[in-house]
Parts: sequence; C-alpha cells; structure tokens
Amino acid sequence: MARDQAEIEQKNRQCLESFAVRARRVAEHSLADDWEKLVALIDPKIGFRFENGEIRIRHELPAEEVVESAAARIRPILLATEDCFHMKALKALGYACRELPRDAEWVRAVRAEWKTRVAPATPADAAYRVLITDTATGKEHDLDAYRLALAWIYGDVVHHDTERRKEGDPFGLRDRFRAAVPLVAWTMVATIELLGYIEALWKDGVLQLQPEVFDGQVALKSTMWEESAQMFFAPVGTEPPSGATTSLPEGWLPLGKNTDLARLQNIFGGQLLHPTTSAHATAPSSEGSDAGQPKGEGNTSRTAHGVPRQPVKDWQAELMERWRATQH
Repeated sequence: MARDQAEIEQKNRQCLESFAVRARRVAEHSLADDWEKLVALIDPKIGFRFENGEIRIRHELPAEEVVESAAARIRPILLATEDCFHMKALKALGYACRELPRDAEWVRAVRAEWKTRVAPATPADAAYRVLITDTATGKEHDLDAYRLALAWIYGDVVHHDTERRKEGDPFGLRDRFRAAVPLVAWTMVATIELLGYIEALWKDGVLQLQPEVFDGQVALKSTMWEESAQMFFAPVGTEPPSGATTSLPEGWLPLGKNTDLARLQNIFGGQLLHPTTSAHATAPSSEGSDAGQPKGEGNTSRTAHGVPRQPVKDWQAELMERWRATQH
C-alpha cells in the first residue's frame, strides 16, 4: 500500500470512529427512544381551530430543555472543524465504498440531502420564511427557517453568538425554537441512520474500525450506583497522597465500619460523608456487571481520600459579606 493511501485510510478511519462514538451518544438521547415521534418532529404538524370568528394555530413540541440537550449532542456533527463532522464521515465512507457502486450511490444521495437540510444554499431553499413588521416603527424583518434555527442553536443554546442573537431577536424565542426543532430532529435521524450503515459495513468487513467504538460506554443511563472502595481521612493541612496506589503520607487513617463518624464531624466541623443505614440502601446500577461499577472500569484500582477542607459557608451569606465589604 502506498504511503499516501495509507495516510488517507488512517485519516478516514479516525473520522469514522469519531463519528460512530458521537453518533452512539446521539442515539442514546431520550428523543430517540421513540423513533416515530422523532421522525415526526422533522415535519411537525400544526393544529388549528376556529374561536370567536378567528383561527387559532397550535404548536406542540418537546420541552425546550430536552431539545437543548439534543442540540448539544449533535453540535460537533454540525461543525466542519470536528473529526466527527457529518460530511467528513460521508467523505470517508465514499472513499471506502468507491468500488461498491450501490453503496457509493447511497453515500452521494445522503450528501445531497445533508446539504439541502442542514446547509441550504439560499434562503429560498429553506423550509419556510418568517416575515414580521413592527407596527410601532414600521420596520420589517425577514428570516428563513434555517437562520432562525441557527439563531436558537448558536445564539440561545450552545453559544451566545451576538450576531445571530441580533438577527433572530425580532422574531422572539418561540419562532427561533420552532425553527430549530426540525433541524435538530433531522440531524439526529440522519446521524443514527448513518451510524447503522457504518456498523453494517464494519460487520461485513468493508470498514476496518476498532470494535470499542461500537460497544464502549458513551452515555450514562443511571447516575446512582455503588462500587467498592477504600476510604481514608486526615486533618486539614495533612500532606495529600501522590497517587491512588502509593503509600499514604503520615496522618491518614482508614475509614471503617467501626469509625466514629460523630467524632469525625466534630473534628472537621462538618460531615463529609453520609452513611446509609444498610449496605443495600442504594440499588446497584445496571450499567456494569461489577456491583454497579460502570462498564470498562472493573479492573480499575479506586481509592477515595477525604479531601481536607474547611467547612463550606452558606454561599448566599458569603456573597452578602463580600458585597458589604465593598461598601466601606
């Protein structure tokens, strides 16, 4: 294999592996739990009714916070500078399938649809436009759905892009959000579908990718778990340990079932630990097979050290003290 070809294949492999890992995180989002509902968000239906001689239009979309977290997960896939950028993955896939006519044709079709949906060439190519007039000043504003969506994603959510905010402000948050939902939903669907295609080609031996990109943990399903640990404590100012498995400096004592936690509270001025009444008070997580330990961490040596620190003050009282200090 020529050196140039080897470098190209290495770069393509990196793009596809990066995309697969990010795409799996997108697939783990709660919006993807109901595939039919997610697909329906690409073209959300608008309800209307007549009331007192006027038409009332009704929009029903997911909670903004839910769509916001989905937007954060797809953001790297939208950025050309990221290794997991969607078009980079498609380019790498097209190279791998260059001698497979049907697969190459599929990749070209997906590339064309991505450009239409996610990067329309002109405002006329966007799904719709919104035109408004300020009745007080007579000033008019005109913005297409694509730029409204980006105003929400980059002005309201993952960044605070002042230019996009300025452009989208006259239309209000609801119009920006309404335009963003179909873009987020379509990107999620396209990402998950491309992930499935990449995995199928990998299983068929067309792509040579590391297996862990398909089975490594990419998102937490539970944020409550139990795990075995050793715990030690020491007075404030004691030399901290240099590593998890190195010998502890003088002054550190192990925490055991016979340790007097009430005495510890008096020594440190605040309780750092919250003992449960039973070893089974917290249910083990189902994410790992080792007593709730996350997958892939079963052989990790884990030692918890009680970090020496002063009692935490009430943050509101502390802020008030700082404010008063500036008044003198």
